[in-house]
Amino acid sequence: MAVKVEIPHLLRELTRGQGEVFAPPWAGTVAQVLDELEKKFPGVREKICAEDGSLRQFVNLYVNEEEVRFLQGLSTELKQGDIVTILPMIAGG
Repeated sequence: MAVKVEIPHLLRELTRGQGEVFAPPWAGTVAQVLDELEKKFPGVREKICAEDGSLRQFVNLYVNEEEVRFLQGLSTELKQGDIVTILPMIAGG
């Protein structure tokens, strides 16, 4: 079973409306999954990562419901069957 990536509504214009995509089996870290997403859907990475490659301040990434900032960040290793969730924070008033 591949790694599933859950795409939020705000990014679905870049993924041709897809709410979930699957990473190839060789994508063994969160960073590699983001690289593969960028290859398939150009522009996705800049919405998730800052220019220096770090995770944007107002974007959370989860692996199986655990935020990657509390794991190994973008170096967090993945195994088949994991679920990566992209969750941008939305502010309002």
